[in-house]
Amino acid sequence: MNPIRLLLVDDDPLVRAGLSFMLGGAEDLEIVGEAADGSEVEALVDRTRPDVVLMDIRMPTVDGLVATERLRGRKEAPQVIVLTTFHADEQVLRALRAGAAGFVLKDTPPADILHAVRRVAAGDPVLSPAVTRQLMEHAAGGAPDTRRASARTRVAALNDREREVAVAVGRGGSNAEIAAGLFMSVATVKTHVSRILAKLDLNNRVQIALLTYDAGLLETDDR
Repeated sequence: MNPIRLLLVDDDPLVRAGLSFMLGGAEDLEIVGEAADGSEVEALVDRTRPDVVLMDIRMPTVDGLVATERLRGRKEAPQVIVLTTFHADEQVLRALRAGAAGFVLKDTPPADILHAVRRVAAGDPVLSPAVTRQLMEHAAGGAPDTRRASARTRVAALNDREREVAVAVGRGGSNAEIAAGLFMSVATVKTHVSRILAKLDLNNRVQIALLTYDAGLLETDDR
């Protein structure tokens, strides 16, 4: 198998050096480049073609939020893991809404960061929808009326079965758990998830969780 291609983005050269040292020894991972600011990211992505970008949020010229939004708006965009010092932060939530596949704290043990990179490269988010909901509740409170109305309009594009799967994803179910709960095969669940992502123009399961939360579908009263 080809190694996972990783791009490191952080304005602190010591952080970049530490990450490079900690992660560079993994046989299934190749660090293909480093950037000190979000303004450098798109050109580096074009040149190095990473599978995953490990992205600092706070940078002086173009921050990680803007850089993530720009990347995730491109075709064949790499996955993004946000690096942060605060686990319950409005900026982390914004990065997830922009399409980041998850986040890791800067003091996360190297083995856990490597595990996160591997998971994201395999197409899995690095935080559960349950953790995502806790973050949303802490950082942003309940969904404002305008966001809730917009989310419900978007969810209305789903058929009944797709809506059931979306809610199950939002509640933290794995494909196997959703399959058992809704009496379908794992392959069928994967097909529904892919259709949901395409219909709603979403990037990953984290964004499905965000949307179902915003629409109020995870509240007790909406069950």
